Amino acid sequence: MIMAGVASVDITPPAGLSLAGFAARTQSAQGVHDALTARAIVVEDTAIVVLDVIGLHEDMAARIRKRSGLDENRIIVAATHTHGAPVSMQGRLGRDADPGFLQQMEDGAVKAIRRAWEGRRPASLSAGMGSDPGVAWNRRHADGPLDHAVPVIRIRDAEGSCFAVMTSYACHPVVLAADNLLMTADYPYYVRRCLEEAYPGAVALFLTGCAGDANTGHTAQASWTLAANAQRTFATAERLGVRIAEAALVAPEGDFAGPVDAGHRDLDLEMLRLETESLSQLAEQWRLEAASAELVRATLLGHWIEWAERFEAVVPGSWRGRVSLLDWCGIPIVAMPGEIFSETGLFVRACCNGLPAFVLAYAEGNPGYIPPSSEYQFGGYEVTEAHRFIGMPGAFAPGSAEALAEAACGLIKQRHLTAQPVA
Repeated sequence: MIMAGVASVDITPPAGLSLAGFAARTQSAQGVHDALTARAIVVEDTAIVVLDVIGLHEDMAARIRKRSGLDENRIIVAATHTHGAPVSMQGRLGRDADPGFLQQMEDGAVKAIRRAWEGRRPASLSAGMGSDPGVAWNRRHADGPLDHAVPVIRIRDAEGSCFAVMTSYACHPVVLAADNLLMTADYPYYVRRCLEEAYPGAVALFLTGCAGDANTGHTAQASWTLAANAQRTFATAERLGVRIAEAALVAPEGDFAGPVDAGHRDLDLEMLRLETESLSQLAEQWRLEAASAELVRATLLGHWIEWAERFEAVVPGSWRGRVSLLDWCGIPIVAMPGEIFSETGLFVRACCNGLPAFVLAYAEGNPGYIPPSSEYQFGGYEVTEAHRFIGMPGAFAPGSAEALAEAACGLIKQRHLTAQPVA
């Protein structure tokens, strides 16, 4: 048996903070639909913690690891990437983050890890792979790739009672659109609620896979409006979340036993300017356009102008990213930073030898989209524009996603993952 524990900590701030995720949305949060949480599972001396925010700055992720009380190199810090939570990264996503909420996030994540550690008990681990719930769509290409996997881990105590369940799916948590002003984890809330109803007393974790180009069926540009959309409601979020949870619940179970290990690799990713004109020229062009633009477009242009002025004299340089791996009894949990596309996630999954692996994005830092080289020819928001709103000095250079994927696969091969399902 292994020693394992789980915990959930409420990190919901008071209403009134700016919500992250949509350039069109300028109003602050007016209330709470469902509590934002930090949830952690500890297995032996390793841990994973996930927060209901759009992303974490890499500096905060590092502080959480250092403050946790565990070896900082044996922890994954991730975000669900909900677009229904306040701004969670200082200097990114167009607005100043509230210092009180940032501290509440960090403290909540540390508390969740420590509580999970303190609540460890003898346990067994089972894992399986759920079938495609048919929720995600590639938002850039009608026939584009998708990671349909729904891996699930169940952790049971010595009496056989399930006290922790963890699942994942690669789909943007953006069912709710820019008109929503209630704090929410979006569809992951309903995934977790359904799992916890199936296993009374258990704590459920949901982790978002490589969903940079995957959502529930609309383009990125479709969110550049404040108009309500009859398809983007809490009822839809519930329907889709339950569908994902049901796929996890009927996944076949295999018992896994063996060593628990961890590893990580840090690598520097080159950034570049895709803009061909000087930023001062672009800022002037955007000012002229904004003077007569409709409200949402003018708001977006305002973010771009601020970006151009902020980075006019800055060389893009490079950004240091972290790729992490937890090996739980032969089940790989691989985590990459930023918004990773389906193609990259599938490449890493192919390295996992058919295991019910978790291939995660939005972990250890969120600097925005990191597209595969194949996507640069198509341009579009994720490739040529998003870095301006996110607040990075440039876009990631072609080859960045491939470097992350190779690092992930290298960790998998290095650990060998020799533990096999119990016969």
